[in-house]
Amino acid sequence: MLGGTEPYPLASWANTFTRLRIDLEQALARERELAPAGRLTAEQARLDEANGRFWDAVDRAFATANANGGGPAAESAAAAIIRSEASARHAELVTLVSQLVIHNTRMDEASAARGRDVYDRVARQIYLLAAVLVAGVVIGGAILLRNTRRTFDTVHGLAAERRALSWRMLTMQETLQTEFARELHDEFGQILTAIGSMLGRAGKHAPEGSELRADLREIREIAQTALDNVRGLSQTLHPSILEELGLESTVDWYLSTVKKQLGVDVTYERAGTAVPIDATIGIHVYRVLQEALSNVARHSGTDRAIVRLHVEPGALTLEVQDRGRGLLAESARSRGLGLVAMRERAELVNGTIELLSPSGGGTLIRLKVPLSEIAEAHASALRADPVERRL
Repeated sequence: MLGGTEPYPLASWANTFTRLRIDLEQALARERELAPAGRLTAEQARLDEANGRFWDAVDRAFATANANGGGPAAESAAAAIIRSEASARHAELVTLVSQLVIHNTRMDEASAARGRDVYDRVARQIYLLAAVLVAGVVIGGAILLRNTRRTFDTVHGLAAERRALSWRMLTMQETLQTEFARELHDEFGQILTAIGSMLGRAGKHAPEGSELRADLREIREIAQTALDNVRGLSQTLHPSILEELGLESTVDWYLSTVKKQLGVDVTYERAGTAVPIDATIGIHVYRVLQEALSNVARHSGTDRAIVRLHVEPGALTLEVQDRGRGLLAESARSRGLGLVAMRERAELVNGTIELLSPSGGGTLIRLKVPLSEIAEAHASALRADPVERRL
């Protein structure tokens, strides 16, 4: 919108933002339904206020763009609002959403701590019953058995709730990205395609060799470049080829775009036999690959990486290695949400993820997924999710 590469004014984006606003409001409403019970009301209020301020800034920008019939001055004023206030409100909204994700993770940890506390209390009861109620061995044993069973049921329930919450959060994320990708591909893609066709027809009516024909050709090339960028961004948000061609083809395509997107030269090593991989598994492997290469670009200090994919009938192994400055395991745990999300995705497919320091320096991220256990993992996640059961 602000780059000046589009031949139509800022006000023409209003309908697209209206649809995005409806989608975002629906997503936030769904998130409130699925939020942890311990969330503070003030946190939700801040998120709603930040969302409102962002859309107020966007509305003012479009109102300014339409003021006095539009024109360069109105366009410039609207662009200034988007660069300053709307961008700042957007950053505030993203920060609050990240804080809520961190809060949910902390609640997971608190749930695990409560489970350990319950187990400790039962252990103390065991010793107390053994010392005091010697005469009531039979009754004490029955009570012990009952309490122990309840304890393990509680621990199992807490773990299942955490897993179900992670599943819902990642599913919501994928749904949002799919909607944005579809909007980009369908809305902007169709507009740019129509513009290119119109410019092609207009160019045929211009005299051969004229400046007008050359200008129309140049504008058409710019529109085609914008169309290619929109399609690339749409595929990055949600790779539709994952459902059409499978994980391996998606990895091939994505690695071909990494140099342009992240500035990282990737060496790709493929081993094993071709095995059909479910798209639900594939999207998690693909997101781990995206996050790992993003970490290389941001933190490693190098512009080269090696990606290895080994697929066999019973397991899948993905490795992303760089020769950069390295990353200690302890510091990586507190580095941000990226590694947390990778671990969550690995757990959801019953896999493991390792962060290693190879002997030659740098960092090695290794994801292992036992393909034979995926169907049972998905079934367990649904059984543990009371919301899904009700639906």
